[in-house]
Amino acid sequence: MTIVGHRRERIAEEIHNELNLMLAGDLKDPRLAIEVNITEVRVSPDMRKARIFVQVPGTPAEREAALAGLAAASGYIRHELVDRLRLRRAPEVFFHLDDTEETGRRIEELLHGTTSSNQR
Repeated sequence: MTIVGHRRERIAEEIHNELNLMLAGDLKDPRLAIEVNITEVRVSPDMRKARIFVQVPGTPAEREAALAGLAAASGYIRHELVDRLRLRRAPEVFFHLDDTEETGRRIEELLHGTTSSNQR
Protein backbone atom coordinates (compact mmCIF):
# COMPACT_ATOMS: atom_id res chain seq x y z
CA MET A 1 0.00 0.00 0.00
CA THR A 2 1.24 3.48 -0.78
CA ILE A 3 2.10 6.15 1.73
CA VAL A 4 -1.03 8.05 0.73
CA GLY A 5 -3.09 4.92 1.52
CA HIS A 6 -1.62 4.72 4.99
CA ARG A 7 -2.31 8.40 5.54
CA ARG A 8 -5.95 7.86 4.61
CA GLU A 9 -6.18 4.99 7.06
CA ARG A 10 -4.61 7.06 9.83
CA ILE A 11 -6.90 10.02 9.13
CA ALA A 12 -9.94 7.71 9.10
CA GLU A 13 -8.88 6.22 12.43
CA GLU A 14 -8.35 9.66 13.97
CA ILE A 15 -11.74 10.84 12.69
CA HIS A 16 -13.28 7.74 14.26
CA ASN A 17 -11.64 8.51 17.62
CA GLU A 18 -12.56 12.19 17.59
CA LEU A 19 -16.16 11.48 16.63
CA ASN A 20 -16.46 9.06 19.53
CA LEU A 21 -15.25 11.82 21.84
CA MET A 22 -17.68 14.33 20.33
CA LEU A 23 -20.59 11.92 20.72
CA ALA A 24 -19.61 11.33 24.34
CA GLY A 25 -19.97 14.95 25.32
CA ASP A 26 -19.66 17.73 22.75
CA LEU A 27 -22.78 17.15 20.67
CA LYS A 28 -25.80 18.35 22.63
CA ASP A 29 -28.54 17.60 20.09
CA PRO A 30 -31.40 15.75 21.84
CA ARG A 31 -31.71 13.46 18.83
CA LEU A 32 -28.26 12.14 19.73
CA ALA A 33 -29.17 11.33 23.33
CA ILE A 34 -29.48 7.65 22.41
CA GLU A 35 -26.46 5.43 21.92
CA VAL A 36 -24.77 6.00 18.56
CA ASN A 37 -21.91 3.65 17.66
CA ILE A 38 -19.48 4.50 14.90
CA THR A 39 -18.59 1.27 13.14
CA GLU A 40 -16.40 2.49 10.28
CA VAL A 41 -14.97 5.62 8.70
CA ARG A 42 -13.97 5.60 5.03
CA VAL A 43 -12.05 8.53 3.61
CA SER A 44 -12.01 9.11 -0.16
CA PRO A 45 -8.65 8.93 -1.99
CA ASP A 46 -8.51 12.72 -2.32
CA MET A 47 -9.48 13.04 1.39
CA ARG A 48 -12.30 15.46 0.60
CA LYS A 49 -15.09 13.13 1.72
CA ALA A 50 -15.55 10.91 4.73
CA ARG A 51 -18.30 8.32 4.88
CA ILE A 52 -19.13 7.49 8.46
CA PHE A 53 -21.12 4.37 9.21
CA VAL A 54 -23.11 4.34 12.45
CA GLN A 55 -25.25 1.84 14.32
CA VAL A 56 -28.21 3.21 16.22
CA PRO A 57 -30.27 0.82 18.33
CA GLY A 58 -33.96 1.56 18.52
CA THR A 59 -36.93 2.08 16.27
CA PRO A 60 -36.61 3.19 12.66
CA ALA A 61 -37.92 6.63 13.68
CA GLU A 62 -35.17 6.95 16.32
CA ARG A 63 -32.56 5.90 13.77
CA GLU A 64 -33.73 8.48 11.25
CA ALA A 65 -33.81 11.16 13.96
CA ALA A 66 -30.24 10.30 15.00
CA LEU A 67 -29.05 10.48 11.38
CA ALA A 68 -30.79 13.84 11.02
CA GLY A 69 -29.08 15.05 14.21
CA LEU A 70 -25.70 13.95 12.91
CA ALA A 71 -26.34 15.63 9.56
CA ALA A 72 -27.33 18.84 11.35
CA ALA A 73 -24.11 18.73 13.37
CA SER A 74 -21.89 18.05 10.35
CA GLY A 75 -20.71 21.67 10.10
CA TYR A 76 -19.65 21.68 13.74
CA ILE A 77 -18.02 18.27 13.30
CA ARG A 78 -15.99 19.46 10.29
CA HIS A 79 -14.87 22.56 12.16
CA GLU A 80 -13.79 20.50 15.16
CA LEU A 81 -11.94 17.99 12.97
CA VAL A 82 -9.86 20.78 11.45
CA ASP A 83 -8.91 22.03 14.91
CA ARG A 84 -8.36 18.69 16.59
CA LEU A 85 -6.50 16.93 13.76
CA ARG A 86 -4.76 20.05 12.45
CA LEU A 87 -5.99 19.44 8.93
CA ARG A 88 -5.72 22.03 6.23
CA ARG A 89 -9.16 21.14 4.90
CA ALA A 90 -11.81 19.13 6.67
CA PRO A 91 -13.41 16.35 4.68
CA GLU A 92 -17.10 16.65 3.98
CA VAL A 93 -18.81 14.15 6.27
CA PHE A 94 -21.66 11.88 5.25
CA PHE A 95 -23.41 9.65 7.77
CA HIS A 96 -24.83 6.28 6.78
CA LEU A 97 -26.77 3.76 8.82
CA ASP A 98 -24.80 0.53 9.21
CA ASP A 99 -27.23 -2.35 9.24
CA THR A 100 -24.74 -5.16 8.61
CA GLU A 101 -25.34 -6.66 12.04
CA GLU A 102 -29.10 -6.83 11.45
CA THR A 103 -28.55 -8.24 7.96
CA GLY A 104 -26.22 -10.88 9.39
CA ARG A 105 -28.80 -11.85 12.01
CA ARG A 106 -31.49 -12.11 9.34
CA ILE A 107 -29.25 -14.33 7.18
CA GLU A 108 -28.52 -16.54 10.20
CA GLU A 109 -32.26 -16.85 10.88
CA LEU A 110 -32.90 -17.80 7.27
CA LEU A 111 -30.06 -20.33 7.25
CA HIS A 112 -31.16 -21.93 10.51
CA GLY A 113 -34.76 -21.96 9.34
CA THR A 114 -33.75 -23.64 6.10
CA THR A 115 -31.47 -26.10 7.91
CA SER A 116 -34.15 -27.16 10.39
CA SER A 117 -36.76 -27.65 7.65
CA ASN A 118 -34.29 -29.80 5.63
CA GLN A 119 -33.64 -32.09 8.61
CA ARG A 120 -37.29 -33.21 8.86
